[in-house]
This record gives sequence, structure tokens and C-alpha cells, in this order.
Amino acid sequence: MFHKEGHKIIFIAFATTAIIIFLIDYLIENHWLQIIIQLVFLVFLILILQFFRNPKRHTKANDKQVISPVDGKVVVIEEVFEKEYFKEKRLQVSVFMSPINVHVTRYPIGGHVIYSKYHPGKYLVAWHPKASEENERTTVVVENETYGKVLHRQIAGALAKRIVNYAKLNDKVIQGGESGFIKFGSRVDVAFKY
Repeated sequence: MFHKEGHKIIFIAFATTAIIIFLIDYLIENHWLQIIIQLVFLVFLILILQFFRNPKRHTKANDKQVISPVDGKVVVIEEVFEKEYFKEKRLQVSVFMSPINVHVTRYPIGGHVIYSKYHPGKYLVAWHPKASEENERTTVVVENETYGKVLHRQIAGALAKRIVNYAKLNDKVIQGGESGFIKFGSRVDVAFKY
């Protein structure tokens, strides 16, 4: 299954690949060159399909735990001064997503959305220390009675040029439900009390 944010791009990639593969037979006489170019475009199509996949998650809701909002590699676990919302020290876990990871952002806890804000910005590489503050990003805070408040921040990277945030103020959300999508490589920070 593919994410709705990729339907247009998948259609364009599929149509472009099909047209190029068809035209190559007529435009290029060298058989091996035809095969190489066709394989390059097939690999391109497969990478696009891989990027926009949206596997079903079966999250067992637990108000006492914070889950990772994205798939990827944990690159930072540190205490930071979170200055946008909490204005105090929090534990921050940063997860970097490569272009081959699933890029759906999910709610780390269930509860009510009490803060949701978009920030325009730069496109530094996602692992850059200043990316959390200077890159294009969205910040969402969810609160529940058991755990309290948890912030997650979608951060655009050097390749990511569009962040989609579904979180609206006062929404009641479930842990593991879709919070948004980041196109083409990025990072998500989670900040909470420990």
C-alpha cells in the first residue's frame, strides 16, 4: 500500500518510466545501451515506490510509553533545553530517516493535540545540530492524563522539500496514528520528561 502523499508522484514516475522504456526501443539502436537505460529507469521507479510505501502498523496503545514517531536510525539521545514550547530541559531523541525508510510520521502517544505549528526555514542536512532550530519544521505537542506532554518535531533535510502535518489543535489522536509525512529524507525529534 502506498501513502496518499505519493499518489501523484508515483503516477508521474510510472508514466515517465513507461514512456521512456517504450521510446528507447525506437531511438537507440544499441541493444545493450537500451537495456542499461531501461534498467536505470526501472530502478528509479522502484525507489519511488519504496519511498512512498505505507505498511500497516498494529500499535498496541499504551499511555505509559512513548513510541518512535518514525522508522529510521536514532542519531541523538541527549538532554536539551527545549525553547519553543516547554522552555525547560527535556530528553530529546532524534531519528534520522534515509530515503529508503518509511516517511510516515505517527503520534508517539495518544491524547489531545495542544500545540501544532509550522516554521519555514533552511534545508541543512538533517543531522546538522542546528537543523532542529533553523530548518523547515513542524512542532506538535500531544498531552494525555497518564504520561503528560510529548513534543515531536518533523524536520526537513537537504532533500526534503515538503513537510505535511495533519495535527490540528484539540484533535483527539491515537498512539501510532498518522501525524504527517515528510518527502525525501529528514529527521524527527521527540522531546519529553524522563
